[in-house]
Amino acid sequence: MFKKILIANRGEIALRVQRACRELGIKAVVVYSEADRDAKYVRLADEAVCIGPAPSAQSYLNMPAIISAAEVTDAEAIHPGYGFLSENADFAERVEKSGFVFIGPTPESIRLMGDKVSAKQAMQRAGVPTVPGSEGALPDDPAEIKRIARSIGYPVIIKAAGGGGGRGMRVVHTEAALLHAVQTTKSEAAAAFNNPEVYMEKFLQNPRHIEIQVLADQHRNAVHLFERDCSMQRRHQKVIEEAPAPGIPRRLIERIGDRCAAACKKIGYRGAGTFEFLYENGEFYFIEMNTRVQVEHPVTEMITGVDIVRQQILIAAGEKLPFTQRQLQLRGHAIECRLNAEDPYKFTPSPGRITTWHAPGGPGVRVDSHIYSGYTVPPNYDSMIGKIIVHGDTREQALARMRGALAEVVIEGIKTNVPLHRELMVDANFEAGGTNIHYLESWLAQRERG
Repeated sequence: MFKKILIANRGEIALRVQRACRELGIKAVVVYSEADRDAKYVRLADEAVCIGPAPSAQSYLNMPAIISAAEVTDAEAIHPGYGFLSENADFAERVEKSGFVFIGPTPESIRLMGDKVSAKQAMQRAGVPTVPGSEGALPDDPAEIKRIARSIGYPVIIKAAGGGGGRGMRVVHTEAALLHAVQTTKSEAAAAFNNPEVYMEKFLQNPRHIEIQVLADQHRNAVHLFERDCSMQRRHQKVIEEAPAPGIPRRLIERIGDRCAAACKKIGYRGAGTFEFLYENGEFYFIEMNTRVQVEHPVTEMITGVDIVRQQILIAAGEKLPFTQRQLQLRGHAIECRLNAEDPYKFTPSPGRITTWHAPGGPGVRVDSHIYSGYTVPPNYDSMIGKIIVHGDTREQALARMRGALAEVVIEGIKTNVPLHRELMVDANFEAGGTNIHYLESWLAQRERG
């Protein structure tokens, strides 16, 4: 087992990884930018190294600075968290070439699944269902592009092969708009992702966003930890997540989960990962794989009792998974609300000093956050400042516990999205379960109209 791990991230995930290290008796080194000097996890760490000024490009995305920090502190492994360099194959490669263990998949797996075209082809070979679409990247021939679109059927969506996080996508409803959309997306993809390749898929009208959490070790063992429903999202950014997904038959989940675990074995995957699907009319369609731990991992931990971050560390250390698929059992229901420092309805960021922070508590309530009274939320990073997660024996109990938890939350000094969460928890359609990925945006538009 490792004696010392460097955490190459910030915010609540840095604290979350630190807690897993402490439980395993491993010393934790954190890196931080000048903007995060007063963060809780910096104060709690065994060692902390400043790696640069506030801008991410000069700190959390600065590969040489992170690797140097690992060298000077004698760390043995690097945990990338999520975001920043977590899905950067070049970083994973540099970590391993520098003599450290990368707590995550191999650089080859990250590259394979990071390119949406190669990921889709790999899943098709592994028997995982995918959205009907082009065979690989779109050609340059306009007539062939039109032919592909007609064979798929409108509406279609043009996607950047190197895209992610909702960027590099364009929906096309008519042939007249097709070629311009393809060209525009190509230009954007080249600028944003340094990869102009785009591909085409059938645009599903009212799907849900369902994802399957997997764990795979270095001994060709792989399991799935059931599913999460992440359909409550705005501009492709998740707002509320829950597990299990309401109203989807268990036999369908088990079938798709088994295929995901089998795909991990086929591509030689190791570590934690998430297969993301669109689900419509009883069918699952693979869209992408996240080769890292996800923001919403706690809901899966709550319904399975499996510590995903701990397992990431154990797998990286060469240990076998301590359970088989048959031993994993689904228990109750969990819901997560992301806490963001932003206007609850306009979504403009609201950095600044938190004058008062009171966290909720009680049975089945978990808070993952690095904030405290007197903490200043920097303006340089993502607006997420924490997560409230609840667990109940039933979805109804989980909803009731989340309402109670949100009623207890006090955050003063900045604006947060807590009022939005309080409204959504009593929304009749969300209460019923099974809302699609467009629901929250239409709900917000309707609310604005009054």
